[in-house]
Amino acid sequence: MNESENFSEQTLDKSTMTSFDQLIINANIATFSAQHGFDIYEKGETDSVPYGQLHDAAIGIKDGKIAWLGAQELISTHLHHYQENQITDADGKWITPGLIDCHTHIVYGGNRSNEFEARLQGASYQDIAAQGGGIVATVSATREASIESLFAQSEKRLIALIKEGITSIEIKSGYGLDLDTERKMLTVARQLGEKYDIHVSTTYLGAHALPLEYKDRADDYIEQVCEWLPILHAEGLVDAVDGFCENIAFSSDQIRRVFEVARSLDLPVKLHSEQLSDIGGSALVAEYKGLSSDHLEHLSEEDIKKMAASNTVAVILPGAFYTLRDTKLPPIEALRKHYVPMAISTDCNPGTSPLTSLLLTMNMGCTLFYLTPEEVLAGSTVYAAQALGLPNKGRIEVGCDADLALWDIARPADLAYQMGLNPIQGIMVQGQWRETL
Repeated sequence: MNESENFSEQTLDKSTMTSFDQLIINANIATFSAQHGFDIYEKGETDSVPYGQLHDAAIGIKDGKIAWLGAQELISTHLHHYQENQITDADGKWITPGLIDCHTHIVYGGNRSNEFEARLQGASYQDIAAQGGGIVATVSATREASIESLFAQSEKRLIALIKEGITSIEIKSGYGLDLDTERKMLTVARQLGEKYDIHVSTTYLGAHALPLEYKDRADDYIEQVCEWLPILHAEGLVDAVDGFCENIAFSSDQIRRVFEVARSLDLPVKLHSEQLSDIGGSALVAEYKGLSSDHLEHLSEEDIKKMAASNTVAVILPGAFYTLRDTKLPPIEALRKHYVPMAISTDCNPGTSPLTSLLLTMNMGCTLFYLTPEEVLAGSTVYAAQALGLPNKGRIEVGCDADLALWDIARPADLAYQMGLNPIQGIMVQGQWRETL
């Protein structure tokens, strides 16, 4: 694709070119937009452009949206119409879409570093569970925490992510396992989004684990999960519905009951599936045309085909793989073969992925799963947005939300290459620059 030809199509009349709220000039831009050549699997007839990148470019922003994207030379003659505080000179730095963490459990109470230490000293998962550890410990701590305490604990984790360029995030419930605590978790998730004015997608994960009071009564518990969902949805707390379909959690038939309620409420679904075994979770979520299927180490090619047909995103979670010292790799080549979009996320949670760095997650995706830097950055932007059902985020193109990140890097691959160095220079949310936290 010829960049100058593509830019010329974006040329607007003088009145428009002088009416933007904000301008970003002298930028290199990773658009992740098909309009600018992004085609990671090269399905199109024309040559793809890595990252959909544009050099020596500018962005015009109006009413919180990207209103124009073009060559720097096309806006230069109009700069005198703007106040100094309306212009950001990127000075050759890189702009990407704001990063999106599309699978997190950041709202929880307590701390399980003692279990981490115990495992390193030889304790098994069963040993820890027998002593009241594991998810039971987190459920207990979350139930006991006040809403103020839960907010304060979770806020620290959100701030760490925002500092690395996060402008949208998904936050799940699932450590309450009763109506009051599930409500409390989802309320805190909403409050975090309001305080930091970023997009928070809330996901109801009542079908996460079996609470002690329902021991050996999984069907009874699922009935409760199904009854709580309409209540929480009516309170405006639920954007999507998730479950844990696994041999240590809930069967596909039990999850189907939850998905039927979600469908009746017109709520999208997603699923924790194929992390430890293959019991058909991804096929189920594909049947419901779900947003995503997540983890996927044991995913079969047959179910990959079903995900491709339903346009369900594969969410890859290297933090859990790393923490659990797993050796079973997700079927990356088969996902590529069938053009299943792959998102990547921290899976921030207290037990298996206490990870609050999406940049480190990208590096893990490359080093552990052999993804490319372009794949993990696409997985943290355009495909993460798809995994949350956010069509106006994750790309830099006209009409999309002006959620952006400015980076002091030489090339986009630096974001996955560097470990421990945060090159963020600033984030923009809905057309407004934010001060560094």
